[in-house]
Amino acid sequence: MSLLVEANDIRVEFGKLIAVDDVNFTMSAGDLLGLIGPNGAGKTTLLRVLAGLQSPTSGSAKILGYDVRDESHRVRGQVGFAADSPPAYEEMTVEQFLCFIADLNGIHGTEAEERIDYWLDQVWLEDKREEKVSSLSRGMRQRITIAQTLLPSPAVVLLDEPSSGLDPAGRIQLRQVIASLAAQGKAVIVSSHILADLEEFCTHIAIIERGGILRYSHVDELSHEDTGRCNYKMKIGGDADHTQALMAVEGVSHILKRGSEYVVQYDIGEEAAAVLLRNLVEMRLAVVSFTKIKDSLEEVYLKTGVRQVD
Repeated sequence: MSLLVEANDIRVEFGKLIAVDDVNFTMSAGDLLGLIGPNGAGKTTLLRVLAGLQSPTSGSAKILGYDVRDESHRVRGQVGFAADSPPAYEEMTVEQFLCFIADLNGIHGTEAEERIDYWLDQVWLEDKREEKVSSLSRGMRQRITIAQTLLPSPAVVLLDEPSSGLDPAGRIQLRQVIASLAAQGKAVIVSSHILADLEEFCTHIAIIERGGILRYSHVDELSHEDTGRCNYKMKIGGDADHTQALMAVEGVSHILKRGSEYVVQYDIGEEAAAVLLRNLVEMRLAVVSFTKIKDSLEEVYLKTGVRQVD
C-alpha cells in the first residue's frame, strides 16, 4: 500500500527550544492518527511542518511521496490543514467565503456549487449560508473551517483541535465526518484534548511530549503493549462460584468476580485469547460471553507519566 504521509526525522528548533524532536512515522490510506499531549508538546508545530507551513530544522516530510518543502507545487491541493481558530473574511457570507475557497482551488461552476452544498449540509451550516462570517459563534466558525479544509477533497487532512468550541451535537457530527474521511481512503491526523472522541474513531494514537513521540501504536495494541498482559471479561452461566476453577488455569491472574461475570488477567493477543477460551470450554464451564477489556485512552495517557492534557 502506498504511503500518503511520511515523517522522516523531523526536527524543529526555535533557538534553544526543540519544538519537534526527531519524529518518525508513516501513514497509509484509511489511517486516522490521534495526536495527544500537553501544552507546548509540539503538536501544532508538527502539523504545520506536514502542511508545508513550517520548515523543519532537519529531516523531511512527504505527502504522497513529494517533499512538502522542495516539491510544494505538487503537494498543494493534496493536503488540507485546519488550524485552531483560523482567520476568515468577516464581511463575506458563509457561502461567499466557501465560493472564494473553491475558486482558489480551481473548483468552478456546478462542481463548486455541489461541493459547497454538500459540506454546508455535513457541518450543519445550510441555514447559515447567507449569514456573514462575523455573525457566527465560535462553534459555527469551527464548522466553516472544517468545510473550508475539506471542500478541495485533499488526500491528507490535518485537523488541529477541530472539536474546540463545538457543542455535543457538533462533536458527534464531526466524529461522523472524520470517520467518513478514513473510509474514503484519506489519511487523517487529529490533534485533540478530547480523548474520548479520539478513542472512538482513531486507528492509531501518538502521545507526544517535549517534541518527541513517547508512544505510537494501533489503538488495539496501545494499552497493553508494555506488559504483554490484558484483562478479559467473561460471563459464565450457573450459580456456582468458578473462581477456584479459573485460578487453576495456567497464566490466569487477578480474578475479579461480579455476580456471574468474571474479569481475569491473561496474555494479550488473538492466539492467547483463543487458548484461554479453549481452556474454559475444556473445563466444561458454560461460557456465555467472552471479550477483551481495553484501557481507556485516558488511562493509557496517564500511564505514560505526561503531566496534563491541554
